[in-house]
Amino acid sequence: MVQRSNMCMKKDWREQLEELRIKSLKDMFGIEKPIIGMVHLMPMPGSIGYRNYTMNDIIEFALEDANALVEGGVDALMVENMWDIPYYVGTDVPPEAMCCQAVAAREVVKAFNVPVGINVVHNGGIVTLGIAMAAGAAFIRVCLLAGAQVWDTGEFDHGCAAELLRKRQAIGAENIKIFADVDKKHSVRFPGIDLATHIEWTEFYQPDALIVSGKMTGSAPELSKVKKASELASRPILMGSGTNPENVADFLQYADGAIVGSSLKRDGRSENPVDVKIVKKYMDAVNRVRESL
Repeated sequence: MVQRSNMCMKKDWREQLEELRIKSLKDMFGIEKPIIGMVHLMPMPGSIGYRNYTMNDIIEFALEDANALVEGGVDALMVENMWDIPYYVGTDVPPEAMCCQAVAAREVVKAFNVPVGINVVHNGGIVTLGIAMAAGAAFIRVCLLAGAQVWDTGEFDHGCAAELLRKRQAIGAENIKIFADVDKKHSVRFPGIDLATHIEWTEFYQPDALIVSGKMTGSAPELSKVKKASELASRPILMGSGTNPENVADFLQYADGAIVGSSLKRDGRSENPVDVKIVKKYMDAVNRVRESL
């Protein structure tokens, strides 16, 4: 039997878990109100948009967008399977898509001296973690860590915390941070799970930050929703969609940072390449907010 006196000499297990989490977004990104620019990959093998181009083409397109984002001044990048539509749910992502995303993400990690994250739509969970570990990424976006909802593909889904957190420990990947969505875009929450409940449930499973988004890609949530989330949450809040050069200052009143993709593309269309001029305009607005802090 372990003596209590010996146990007291060691850190409490809860303290050790808490030490895995970032204290603030500035701790991770080195700046207040960090901006994470999206690298939307081309359709990958197995998706309906894939048209027999090469892996080099996928990598080249990703690096071009990543370069425009970094040149424009973003603080981090996130590599996503944006065009693998219609999306699989959970861990049903086929191996060819998983491997291609990992290879492309690894090239982005090697090419740029900023933190890189991974997202796999919809709710890739341990697939996202595996890609992040293979690529050397610093964080992942988890579309549904806790709770239950229906995706736009019509499939029911549930939180992946049990599998994800155990897998992260088992493979020695606890250095990879978790940014978890609440009331995720492209979905409807299960009846009875309001925003306050979803935040409470999600925070119970130890995410580093929470993400708040609108209804669909590129759409902004109501400002009141972001304000409410910031009041309810104990973790940092990131915008997950809908910010642009004109409204980002308003949202950063309540959010601690933003993930941005579509509005930084040419003509504001998510299928187009990133426009470095728009990125600079966006970051000018963000820097004005930072200067006022």
